[in-house]
Amino acid sequence: MNITIGHLYPDLLNLYGDRGNIQCLMKRCQWRGIQAETIAYELDDPIDFSCLDIVLLGGGSDREQMLVCEKLKEIQKDFKEYVEQDGVVIAICGGFQLLGNYYKTDNGTITGLELVDLQTEQGDGRLISNIVLKSELFDMPIVGFENHGGRTCINGNKPLGKVLYGSGNDGQSGYEGVIYKNVIGTYLHGPLLPKNPQLADWLISRALEKKYGKPAELAPLDDSQEKEANDYVYHRFVKKDV
Repeated sequence: MNITIGHLYPDLLNLYGDRGNIQCLMKRCQWRGIQAETIAYELDDPIDFSCLDIVLLGGGSDREQMLVCEKLKEIQKDFKEYVEQDGVVIAICGGFQLLGNYYKTDNGTITGLELVDLQTEQGDGRLISNIVLKSELFDMPIVGFENHGGRTCINGNKPLGKVLYGSGNDGQSGYEGVIYKNVIGTYLHGPLLPKNPQLADWLISRALEKKYGKPAELAPLDDSQEKEANDYVYHRFVKKDV
């Protein structure tokens, strides 16, 4: 078995160690004997989505999102087809915002990829905090760090999780992120995946299932260190009595 990961525009969209998510996916594949490679795409590189099993769209500032806006229009049709055919995507912060219809800022409106029906508008102040979620997908909580000025409305889509600590998509709804088909969008940095091994494995298993046409059973790994890091954040900010 093998997996190819596409990292879109890491020179512009790589806030708060998002590249660490790539490293985590690569190692968790390699530890299981799954061949894995990553292709990093710069702004002018052509992208063949049919060759990709997982796509990472990382976080960037509003300025950097503006810079990639025109390029995103060029790949929108192919990216949309990839998503609708159950391609696996993890989109972080700015990448999460770019999944949607638009991001309205004080400096103008950034046109999104329109891959998921959601939209973002700049709010007063930034939502900055450690954050803990409870997701229906996983036994473990999802933990990370959020720092965003946008407030995202996911309309009728399913959220990634319920906020146990932190602000989430808009600081009001009580929910964070979005799930659409095999796409996960989230504001969580950190990087996200090293502290959330179940989420990393969800992406890998979905990619393998789509590629090989059958459910993928991943060999278990010793995640004691990852679980310890996850548990520390959970008990520090949520279950403080333990």
